[in-house]
Amino acid sequence: MTDDYPLEPSVAFAELGRIKLAETDLTGVLEQVSGLAKRAVPGAAEVSVTLVRGQGAYTPAFTGDLALALDEFQYEQGHGPCLDASASMDTLTLSDMSTEPRWPQWASRALAQGVHSSLAVGLPVHEAVSGALNIYATKPQAFDEDAIVIAQTFAGYAAVALANAHVYDAAATLSQNLQAAMVSRAVIEQAKGIIMADQHCSADEAFRILTRLSQNTNRKVREVAAAVVARSQEPSKR
Repeated sequence: MTDDYPLEPSVAFAELGRIKLAETDLTGVLEQVSGLAKRAVPGAAEVSVTLVRGQGAYTPAFTGDLALALDEFQYEQGHGPCLDASASMDTLTLSDMSTEPRWPQWASRALAQGVHSSLAVGLPVHEAVSGALNIYATKPQAFDEDAIVIAQTFAGYAAVALANAHVYDAAATLSQNLQAAMVSRAVIEQAKGIIMADQHCSADEAFRILTRLSQNTNRKVREVAAAVVARSQEPSKR
């Protein structure tokens, strides 16, 4: 989802309910969940989804580099709200990063990047995979009770979609999809690097260019990224 305008939660839930597993993959489902959540949860600035399989955690879907960076810092440290929410299936609210006592090092990193509050909602997938819906805000105390309920509802829809994906594809195929999601992210990062070098722009600006191309061509971000990488590898014409 690349539209930025706000969306009524009921409309967003309806769009989630129309997802057809036969026409998309696990990453596609998660991209829709994160994009719709960003537009429908009041106060959301960026949204991501954490998946945990065994001892490994990663972010297969995110609406911006800020969310990805804050997720990955938690993975490096081995603790943080998205990891704790994945393990406990609870909803963890961080109302003000400046006074957050549970993960002070991560909260300090979030503040330095302009994030002042966040939500992490546990996301059950099946017995081998857990996760969390992570919502970041640029203001302290950004999420009231209504926003928390909307976020939890999104997590519920995502859990159902992922559980259905598990039934649809079976465990082996789900594992392949998780691996494909990691490869997809690598391609996006490679394309961003190419755009940054060509346009002399920042990582955030490069990602925005990719998302605009995705919207304008009605293709997924990873498909646009793959095309950018492929073009860069073509021999120069003289």
